[in-house]
Amino acid sequence: MITEKFYPIGTPGKAWGEAERLEWKNKARIRRSYEDDVVKRITALKDRFRVSIYGMLSFNPDRYPLYYLRNQNWRPERPVILITGGVHGYETSGVIGALQFLEDEADSYLEHFNILSIPCVSPWGYETRNRWNPCAIDPNRSFYTLSRCEEASHLIQLLSSYMTRAHILAHFDLHETTIEDESEFRPALAAREGLEYVPGSIPDGFYTVGHTENPQLPFQKAVIQSVRQVTHIAPSDSNGKIIGSPAVQDGVILYAMKALGLCGGITNCRYHTTTEVFPNSPRITRQQCNDAQVAAITGGLDFIVRQELESGVCTAQVSHLRTF
Repeated sequence: MITEKFYPIGTPGKAWGEAERLEWKNKARIRRSYEDDVVKRITALKDRFRVSIYGMLSFNPDRYPLYYLRNQNWRPERPVILITGGVHGYETSGVIGALQFLEDEADSYLEHFNILSIPCVSPWGYETRNRWNPCAIDPNRSFYTLSRCEEASHLIQLLSSYMTRAHILAHFDLHETTIEDESEFRPALAAREGLEYVPGSIPDGFYTVGHTENPQLPFQKAVIQSVRQVTHIAPSDSNGKIIGSPAVQDGVILYAMKALGLCGGITNCRYHTTTEVFPNSPRITRQQCNDAQVAAITGGLDFIVRQELESGVCTAQVSHLRTF
């Protein structure tokens, strides 16, 4: 089908080839600094976290090393909390929220957990404010065996080494749903696939995406309750849906994480949530977006500690935990 409002790359009704993908890449421009915004904040944490490089992006390895952090006092007997941000590089609070959690809140949980964080999975996407990588591939549809996406394959390799010797209990994957999803990225996706662009809607507010095979709805509810102290939760539409998917409870939808190749399905953890903040809302500031990401993590972790304490997974006292 030919779209009436055609994206300005390629031929209507025809999927992109390598020439169109290269044209798309060449239109990208550096709009902010990975080094200044992200790497400097990562390296500033070296006194509290072990900072390592788990790969480099081949198209510019000197500019785009891939960093992960883990707490210095790593205890093999403790479960691991995984925090990922910037799978879609343009979703700013996913990156900054992960860093802010490490800077301000992580120490409160090290008596219970090991923390493993990859704050910026897609640094080229961060700098150019793009959803895709330079090959016009969406990293968050690429977490599967023999992935063609460098950002995804590097992270898969890193986590596979951890999963063989550590118990990853929870995964927080930090995202945004932005106005650019409809103004740029979904039209580009339709053009790339040679399909008609059908406009959608962007929910105004925060919501989470759980795993259809393991939704953990009480955990999702705790995340939502925590974020509600910072900003508003996205309402369901007149059909009871959020961004086209049925809301299973207030501010929560479910996706088939593994089947879709999403980062949220990269482990077999007990607890998972993908956060979604709407940074273009007139009701939220950029700092509140970052704070909402942090609140999602702390709310989820406080819930996990309460749930797991009796089973012996967490061994420390819980007097510092928040109540709502």
